[in-house]
Amino acid sequence: MRKVVLYIAMSLDGFIASENGSVDWLIGQEPDNQGMGSYEEFISDIDTVILGYTTYHQILTELSPNAWPYSEMQSYVLTHRNAQSSENIHFVNAEVSELVKDLKENDGKDIWICGGASVANQLIKNDMIDIFRITIIPTILGKGLPLFNPDNNEIKLKLMNASATNGITELIYERR
Repeated sequence: MRKVVLYIAMSLDGFIASENGSVDWLIGQEPDNQGMGSYEEFISDIDTVILGYTTYHQILTELSPNAWPYSEMQSYVLTHRNAQSSENIHFVNAEVSELVKDLKENDGKDIWICGGASVANQLIKNDMIDIFRITIIPTILGKGLPLFNPDNNEIKLKLMNASATNGITELIYERR
């Protein structure tokens, strides 16, 4: 069965964006080292991406303005906006938990929860994330958008792997 994977980066103090929403701090300790870490391995097991509209907009305007980086996958953008879907980008006005339930019933590779915190926390609250791939960037922001809500339920995890590249630490957990 397809797995739901939260693959996301956060600062050492737990934020996924600065106070003004920026992610320009998502770099390792040596800014000239642009290594992809485990991304290439991770993405080979994914064929579906789920993200909120804010993350979608940030990818289009800040992170990859010249091309949609997930064009080979089906992307589902959760939004209340009236946006025009294309062959690979679907704008949906649905509860993320229902969307994930429906997608898991279909054949395919794993499902990536790309962002943001609101999308991730709805799935955490419903215990629907199978794998947590948390990348910790060597930066302390002090303030910003936290990854985890303080009112989430307890979920016991098992560490599957830990690795570090360029000061960036990746932790991979599965539910126990």
